[in-house]
Amino acid sequence: MKSVILSTLGATLTAGLLVASPVAAQDSNVGKRVDRLESEMRAVQRKVFPGGSSRFFEPEIRPDAASPVTPSTTTSAVSDLIARVDTLERSLASLTDQVEQNGFRLQQIEDKMAAAVPPVSTNPGALSTTPSGDPSATATGSGASAAATPDPERVSGVASIVMPDTGDAGEDSYIYGYRLWAAKYYPEAQAQLKKAAEEHPNHRRASFAKNLLGRAYLDDGKPALASVALYENYQELPRGERAPDSLYFLSTALVQLDKKADACRVLSELQDVYPSAASGRLNARVASGKAAADCS
Repeated sequence: MKSVILSTLGATLTAGLLVASPVAAQDSNVGKRVDRLESEMRAVQRKVFPGGSSRFFEPEIRPDAASPVTPSTTTSAVSDLIARVDTLERSLASLTDQVEQNGFRLQQIEDKMAAAVPPVSTNPGALSTTPSGDPSATATGSGASAAATPDPERVSGVASIVMPDTGDAGEDSYIYGYRLWAAKYYPEAQAQLKKAAEEHPNHRRASFAKNLLGRAYLDDGKPALASVALYENYQELPRGERAPDSLYFLSTALVQLDKKADACRVLSELQDVYPSAASGRLNARVASGKAAADCS
């Protein structure tokens, strides 16, 4: 389309310049043809910029300011015609450059998308990772279905634990998580305690919820997740009521991860940062923690 527009415009402009003569009627005819070119130019602009209007960008061609009507000579008419033709050529060159740049960018985007999408195999058998006749595939599928089916007794047990409704949403959310943990529904307790901490980050129970979340991971045999949750509680809420407890349980998680030296450092920090708690209500736990970590 671009080459057609350039060829048509060039031929028309050349013809317009050749037929220009001192005769007023011919000047008028050429002027009309340039007006038509300007109209085509605006049509090209609208095609390159769909929906474009003066609200979004200024037009390339602006109408000449109104001026008193005075008799014009052939020379002034031709000069005006040449100026208008120059404007058209510059505008078209600018639009052509923009079209080429946009086309190049679009090609780059299409190439990146094509590279990102993996090829689709035309072999139906490639979609299966196991032979259709392998009996173990059927057994594995049955096991997965059985595992995905919730235990009715567990569902009933979880449903029997009711969230309190005291009017304090932060308190109620934590207590519900605590009840799930106490009933040994650890995955459900983890989800609830995480939700309680996220939805009520400024509540005094946030420290309790994060600490108990770590304990729920520990009780569920997930010391790595427990260490992350407990360390985050100490870092994010160092003045929280359960920050000292999180350091103790963090040392427990580290012992289970076979990082006893780190566990001893955590217990030392507990004693340095929270001396009252370490020598008071957590005194027995600190002593047992040091013994488990073989601290000197």
